[in-house]
This record gives sequence, C-alpha cells and structure tokens, in this order.
Amino acid sequence: MNISSRFSVAIHILSILEINKTGTNTSDFIASSVNTNPVVIRRITGMLSKAGLVEVKPGIPGAKLAKEAGDITLLDIYNAVNVVEENGLFGVHDSPYPDCPVGRNIQGAIVPLFTSAQKAMENVLAAVKLQDIIQDIEANKI
Repeated sequence: MNISSRFSVAIHILSILEINKTGTNTSDFIASSVNTNPVVIRRITGMLSKAGLVEVKPGIPGAKLAKEAGDITLLDIYNAVNVVEENGLFGVHDSPYPDCPVGRNIQGAIVPLFTSAQKAMENVLAAVKLQDIIQDIEANKI
C-alpha cells in the first residue's frame, strides 16, 4: 500500500496553477497534463479550495492559487487532500493473539516507531515549499 496519488496530483495541480497563472486553468486543461479525468481534477481542486489553497469561482472557468507558492508547504497540500489520518500512515493489524508473547506486545513495540516515522516525514514535507517544486520544474524545462 502507498500514499494516495491525490497528494502527487494535488502538487501537480498547484504547480500548473502557478506556472500557467496568466492562462485559463480549466479542469480539462489540467487533466490533460495529469493524464486523468477532469472529474478527478475537480474533486481534488475542491479539496484544495476547502483548505484555502486554491480560489475557484462558480461559473467562471479556471482556478488560481489562493496564496503565494512560497507560502504553501507540501505538508499543507498533504493535509488538504486527506492522504492519511493523524498517526495513521502505518496501519497496525487488529486483534493479535493475546496468549502469544509477540501478539500481546507487538503493537506497543511498533506503534511508537510508526508515529515517529510519520512525524519525521511530515517535518520534511513542512520544510518544502510549493515554490521549491516549481523551481525544480522550471529548471528542468526543455
């Protein structure tokens, strides 16, 4: 299992909105870049809008960033698209056999490690701005 692709698609959407900010960024246009259905783009854009990252006006085609790209972290995006619940990145199997010493103690042994690992990942995401991603994209344009 991996983290939902909503996260990478959301980064893609926001990057297009910044790089093509003088153009009209319709869901069809963005979907062609992502290579997905416009409905997927509209659903994720709605999540980003609800989180205050994107401005969308009903009846008017296109969307734009609601904040500067340098003010949006990857953690903001990650949280906006509901990738995982708090401390829920790593699932732990339910109901191990309580009469087994491993089954009785496994959750207590691994849950703190899983929580620390998720926090470390979130700290990395918090340190990266959307502007950093856009600079990388623009530096690699052919």
